[in-house]
Amino acid sequence: MHEAKSALTDLFSSDSTAADDRPLADRIRPATLDGFAGQRHLLEAGKPLLRAIEQGRAHSMIFWGPPGTGKTTLARISASTTDSHFSALSAVMAGVRDIRSAVAEAGQHRQMRGRGTVLFLDEVHRFNKSQQDAFLPFVEDGTLTFIGATTENPSFELNNALLSRARVYVLKALTEEDILIVLRRALADADKGLGGAFSISDDALDAIAAAADGDARRALNLLELAADLAADGEISDEAVAEVASGGRRRFDKQGEYFYDQISALHKSIRGTDPDASLYWLSRMLDGGCDPLYVARRLIRVASEDVGNADPRALQVTLDAWQVYERLGSPEGELAIAQAVVYLACAPKSNAVYRAFGAAMQDARDKGSLEVPMHLRNAPTRLMKDLGYGDGYRHAHDEDGAVAPGESYFPDDMEPGRYYHPVPRGLEIRIREKLEDIARRARERNRP
Repeated sequence: MHEAKSALTDLFSSDSTAADDRPLADRIRPATLDGFAGQRHLLEAGKPLLRAIEQGRAHSMIFWGPPGTGKTTLARISASTTDSHFSALSAVMAGVRDIRSAVAEAGQHRQMRGRGTVLFLDEVHRFNKSQQDAFLPFVEDGTLTFIGATTENPSFELNNALLSRARVYVLKALTEEDILIVLRRALADADKGLGGAFSISDDALDAIAAAADGDARRALNLLELAADLAADGEISDEAVAEVASGGRRRFDKQGEYFYDQISALHKSIRGTDPDASLYWLSRMLDGGCDPLYVARRLIRVASEDVGNADPRALQVTLDAWQVYERLGSPEGELAIAQAVVYLACAPKSNAVYRAFGAAMQDARDKGSLEVPMHLRNAPTRLMKDLGYGDGYRHAHDEDGAVAPGESYFPDDMEPGRYYHPVPRGLEIRIREKLEDIARRARERNRP
């Protein structure tokens, strides 16, 4: 029995050689800034984060950025420079009970050893409001220094109370040059990396760096997979091509990148740049976005940004949506691309968009004003006797099918002017027509 217990202890012990089986990305995680790659905008001389780390003054902070950009590593380095106890939790697995346990442990370290505690919470955006609130008092009284990591926009995912107590640092995707530095260190590191046991061509390293798409963890995982396929210590170009052949683009459906890219597509169309518009469309489709989602957004663009300057734009986008529903991919995607180019090149007008917004505001602000009597229908004798429809001028009986000077607003409301056609596309003609009607109304009203 004692031997069995001893065997189990050895199997799960932290000193076991099983520690060598950790993924390469975890084994070579740098312990100091000397080995850290990327994030120069945060770690240049004089920057607040660098000063805090160098001076050993960790403060509560949120690291926001894509996967594999060093959020966890920076948290560990920040804790180590302050000689703080480091407690790490993942919001994917942890709950309020785990937070309480971490707080109790922090209290013991503070009381018995005089050490502060850095509580690192990965994927902090996955905690709900009550979970985020659970550790706020302990951040407030200094029991904990809180460091959170998130791939989602903190403005939308984190409580204001938490944001007010922590400084947000935005991490950027690593460049391919940064990734190559990380890869070469892993290849050369004799203690924790691949120890110079493998040879690999520069082209193969470049291919891994490109496939990583700014994610150092992904790059190291790909390198480790390729090393597993190596023969006689040589990581071949073919092995790298095999492990790097899958999809690689950051997209994160319904997340920050998703909305950033649809915003870029919309604004490129609005800016009349068909080439940039096609690029962002391609980025979204390459990332796995549902083409029907793009088609629906293009319908909004057709009304919001093209409008009556080219009414055909709305029909073109509706047709593209229908084509994709009938044909699917890849034929239907070409119709969506056609709609994108059409919208980008079309004359632009947001006059209807602005007019609708202004009219909605008046409708909300002015209450339930009565419909004027002359605009009401009179389908019954009683309604006719009450004056419904009296004085209405039928437009088709007037010159040009227009009744200039007729009032269509409520009697108690000053007529509004919402729609201002722009001097582009079909709205040039619309503007001329409305100006002619206004001129005729003025002439009619002259004494």
